[in-house]
Amino acid sequence: MDYIIREGVAGDMPQALQLIKELAVFEKEPDAVEVTVDDLVKEGFGNKPLFHCFVAETSVGEIVGLALVYFRFSTWKGRTVHLEDLIVRESMRGSGIGMALYKRVMQYGTEKGVKRVEWNVLDWNTPAVNFYLKSGAKILEGWQVVQMDEQGLQAFVSKN
Repeated sequence: MDYIIREGVAGDMPQALQLIKELAVFEKEPDAVEVTVDDLVKEGFGNKPLFHCFVAETSVGEIVGLALVYFRFSTWKGRTVHLEDLIVRESMRGSGIGMALYKRVMQYGTEKGVKRVEWNVLDWNTPAVNFYLKSGAKILEGWQVVQMDEQGLQAFVSKN
């Protein structure tokens, strides 16, 4: 199938949200998505966008892939790019779309002059782990992702 990789626009966000929901199902968290199309439009395309995205669009205008990135700051390296999600519609996996989006993210990092592009991968997602390792990426051992959810935040702040 023919597709192009291009910068995402606000009008892509309804289809982007569908891909995000598909990813949540794949990651065994089908009810975890709280973000809305309005949130994506406001936060990604307002006066101070919090993220940038690239989409894979078919010749008939269907968005079948998404890479969402944003800048972070490393005290060791300076500005970096964080790849929040790289999503390819399940029926399109193996078609080269994931690699095309991945390449675009790496090009974006190079264009922006960052010292590092970083992301997380689930340890049980063997195809993704192998894909990243084959590309030359390193999976850091000994580091664990730490998060505090909304309930935890409220409990911590109310106690402290």
